[in-house]
Amino acid sequence: MQSLQVLKQTFFGLDVVQRQLLIGTAVATGGLVAYIVHKRSQVKSIPLGEGWWGAGDKPLFEDDKIYPFQVQTSDEEIQDLRERIDRTRYTDPLEDSGFQYGFNSSYLRKVVSYWRHVFDWKKQVAVLNKYPHFKTKIEGLDVHFIHVRPKPRENQRVLPLMLVHGWPGSFYEFYKILPLLTENQDGVVFEVICPSIPGYGFSEAPHKQGFDSLAAARVFLTLMERLGFSQFYVQGGDWGSLITTNMAQMKPQCVKGLHLNMFISKRGFRVMMSLMIGPYLPFLVGFSREDVRRLFPFFEKNVWNILKESGYMHIQATKPDTAGCGLNDSPVGLAAYLLEKFSTWTDMKNRDLADGGLERKFSLDDLLTNVMIYWTTGSIVSSMRFYKENLKSNPDKRVDSMTPIFVPTGMAAFPAELMHCPKSWARIRYRNICSYTFMPRGGHFAAFEEPQLLANDIIQFVKKVEKF
Repeated sequence: MQSLQVLKQTFFGLDVVQRQLLIGTAVATGGLVAYIVHKRSQVKSIPLGEGWWGAGDKPLFEDDKIYPFQVQTSDEEIQDLRERIDRTRYTDPLEDSGFQYGFNSSYLRKVVSYWRHVFDWKKQVAVLNKYPHFKTKIEGLDVHFIHVRPKPRENQRVLPLMLVHGWPGSFYEFYKILPLLTENQDGVVFEVICPSIPGYGFSEAPHKQGFDSLAAARVFLTLMERLGFSQFYVQGGDWGSLITTNMAQMKPQCVKGLHLNMFISKRGFRVMMSLMIGPYLPFLVGFSREDVRRLFPFFEKNVWNILKESGYMHIQATKPDTAGCGLNDSPVGLAAYLLEKFSTWTDMKNRDLADGGLERKFSLDDLLTNVMIYWTTGSIVSSMRFYKENLKSNPDKRVDSMTPIFVPTGMAAFPAELMHCPKSWARIRYRNICSYTFMPRGGHFAAFEEPQLLANDIIQFVKKVEKF
């Protein structure tokens, strides 16, 4: 009360002009604060933009029809592969080196022998064609996708869901999770669309420079619109995480929910302070015990591992065509380059094993099917160029990096992911996190490694969004 009296005396002790100036300043300050709060609460979006990635000039009209597609092979294609495999030159590995120097060539011989003498590509083509494939022309490119509908039932509400892969994966990563999502789960069932990123697998590669995640997001939004969906869910990891995030930023009115199994935060003062305080007073910076366990010691568990595992990224972000031409010519080189990631990114401890732990999580048939999608389409170089296009300039200064995401977001934090991102960090960018789950096991290739765990998390997230 005394303070209030002092304020009154001070105010009325001022002359009229001073009082008006003080009142005006207070009103202006209050208005500015209200404006900032209002702006921050608004659902922002980023421009859709436009593009043409086909060969030559853009035509006046583009065919927007959707055509059925089937994966095919031939005896000539298989014979060429076998002849190339038979001409492979190997280098002996260092003693007791495991996968620390990359793909151990002793184990590589075993994988290649299976590929040459046991693996049945024609059988796997039939597996790929188990689900309906389609192509449609968008921005000059033949965009490939699979479209899986659930079995019709009475009074069943079907929710559209797009799953987007990353590198060095493909749409095939989702084959084990598809049955789990398209079967009724306590009233939730999905109609699933899995596209191939242009330049990957059966989607045509861009013919012009500049095709980045923003372009891919726009293409996939067009695809969903062309399929007749005005609202839908999206899910992704790796590049799929960035592409689906961009989709949510471009058309938040269309993306009902965004689910990610890989996510990163913006760097800044808040992150730096939490790294300093987190190990000692985690509750002050919003860290849980599990966050502390996964993050610290930070340099050893995150920075050092990222440095050791990101050499491929620097190559692909600078001179993808140079390294890519060798991989495009040698099937064994391609297999070693791709499959090494399925070893290390599943569990960093696999680097200490002579076989890279590859067959602990995957079958050789599944792994080689993914390799064959890259080999038969000759898409390794164009897939690597995606890094170059996205990292040509400072990614922190791109419009999507500077725009928060406001759509309902679900996050599945797998313990063996390349880098852990606590919920308190994720909130800096993703402003409407409805679900954040510490997954009990699994790494970078969530749908491929732990389809049931990922499906369960997607379903519980969607139920929350649908309820509220």
